Amino acid sequence: MAKVVGIRFKKAGKIYYFLPGSLDIKPNDGVIVETVRGMEYGKAVISLKEISEEEVVSPLKEVLRLATPEDEEIYQNNEKKEKEAFQICLKKIHAHQLPMKLIDVEYTFDGNKIIFSFTAEGRVDFRELVKDLASVFRTRIELRQIGVRDEAKMLGGLGSCGRELCCSSFLGDFEPVSIRMAKDQNLSLNPTKISGICGRLMCCLKYENSCYECHNTLNKGPKENRVFSEVYDKESQEELRKLVAEEAEE
Repeated sequence: MAKVVGIRFKKAGKIYYFLPGSLDIKPNDGVIVETVRGMEYGKAVISLKEISEEEVVSPLKEVLRLATPEDEEIYQNNEKKEKEAFQICLKKIHAHQLPMKLIDVEYTFDGNKIIFSFTAEGRVDFRELVKDLASVFRTRIELRQIGVRDEAKMLGGLGSCGRELCCSSFLGDFEPVSIRMAKDQNLSLNPTKISGICGRLMCCLKYENSCYECHNTLNKGPKENRVFSEVYDKESQEELRKLVAEEAEE
């Protein structure tokens, strides 16, 4: 077991684990850590906890320091520069007449690289655009083509339920979702009913799927059924049916 803290670099982004060292890190503290992209600013979202060796992505690195007021100022200045860079890149895309849609701009904390995320129907030859942007910003430029789910996550919005999109508010990773999940839950298979604003199957189909899998398994099959690696005989299945039914109603 390793004692770690969970750090996020973006809202609803993936949580990465770091060793706290001698630092007393609390949730929502700003921290500076070393990543593959160099030094980065992040927010602590999970205070000290123990994780198993299977959850560890080696090698675990230590948090360098708690963010200072100067670090916070650099981070805020980078956010302002990202907005300016977005407008400049839009003009350059239009000038080069490229079939691409700019979605997001991100400065690394040290300012050594700017990452432009975009969507496009197919492959785009953006070599001249990269040269143009490099001459303007005088730093390393990376253009990253993303999918429609990542686009929805970055842009945000409201789902058909009226709530903020799960992917842009709290989901760190995209879980696999299949049409089978909609069938198991007896939902309408009309694409407009079970698709999110990204045009893909809604992530929330996954949330209660395990409950329906358990329910469907208990309602059919032999004298004893194996559910979640546990074997239940017919007598104990009645209690489990009640539990599953209660969870399904919730």
